[in-house]
Amino acid sequence: MSDPTIQTFCCHHGNGTDVAVTVMREFDTDSYNMVCLFSSGLGILGAIYQVLPREQFTNSHRWSSFSAERGRRIIVWLAVADLLAAVGVFARSMIWINKKNIMPAFDDDASVLFCAISSALTQYFYTSTWIWTLCYAIDMRFVLKQAESCHKHYHCFAWTIPAILTTIGLSLLYYPNANCHTSSSWCKALVRILPNYIVTYVPMLVVMIANPILYRYSIKDMKNIITCSSGQFTSRERDILEAIKIKFSVINMVFYICWVPNLINGVMLWSQWFHLPEEYMIAVWYVMAFTNPLQAFFNALVYRRWSVGSEKVVLPWRHYEISDYHVTRSTGSETSGESRNTFREEIYPLLHSSPSRSVNGYKTLA
Repeated sequence: MSDPTIQTFCCHHGNGTDVAVTVMREFDTDSYNMVCLFSSGLGILGAIYQVLPREQFTNSHRWSSFSAERGRRIIVWLAVADLLAAVGVFARSMIWINKKNIMPAFDDDASVLFCAISSALTQYFYTSTWIWTLCYAIDMRFVLKQAESCHKHYHCFAWTIPAILTTIGLSLLYYPNANCHTSSSWCKALVRILPNYIVTYVPMLVVMIANPILYRYSIKDMKNIITCSSGQFTSRERDILEAIKIKFSVINMVFYICWVPNLINGVMLWSQWFHLPEEYMIAVWYVMAFTNPLQAFFNALVYRRWSVGSEKVVLPWRHYEISDYHVTRSTGSETSGESRNTFREEIYPLLHSSPSRSVNGYKTLA
């Protein structure tokens, strides 16, 4: 999992009286690490599935910049960041199970170094996933406006911003000697520990607030597109719009499920610092250990194209099968109506699972 509270475990605890040390006395680290292994294992499988190349059954044309492949590029990089974060959680949990030193001793510098580096990398890649999630929602607005892609800017934001935030937060936490538990002073906690919470939760909150707003405006744009293209808004058009709303809602819901427990943990910690409910805190930690790495698994479900037969995962042993498919497509004949459907499908890739005809026979954007 990725959370500032867990990152304080990397500090030398010595004889400190910090809240993290107090809670850790009641913490079953083996059970916690087993939950991390299970959820991160599923996350790794989901991310690998999402990264695998796909054969998308659409034709190439001059509108390729607005094709389903455009959104697919963002999804792949989101999955890459998810994969690296889940691998980090998995590897760290395996080592913690074997070494039994989730909180290093006062003189255990090697464990402190490993814990700090692994926590920094995990935090970096999870923050990157949040930025990529935001970029996908932003790019959907550009797609519907038929604007050019900002893929280079997405890469700049998604890899640079997490590096800056992670460096600031963890440098203040660990510098100079990783002794963030040695003082029980409230001022010390505000100076050393709070900044890491801020730089962690701010990008998370930005995505939680901005994405629903961006998707809401995208739905309005899509409604205008459907109405203007068909000249009507019947039950069929409403079904198309409803399918889009459901997909956007599920994407937002998955993000909230995975990361709201982290916000709850932060609120509980800072609002009840001196009277911390240990049992509730530990329960929230287990929830975070389960939901955070599962983001990759859930993303593999919600970001894929939902319509049956619209894409096929390309595996090495299916190379010839796909080659035969291309030959069949290149030699086969297509009607003008099918070409128009393909054109609309590539411009508006969210509409694959929607009805293809309206009540009066007009072909919709599906």
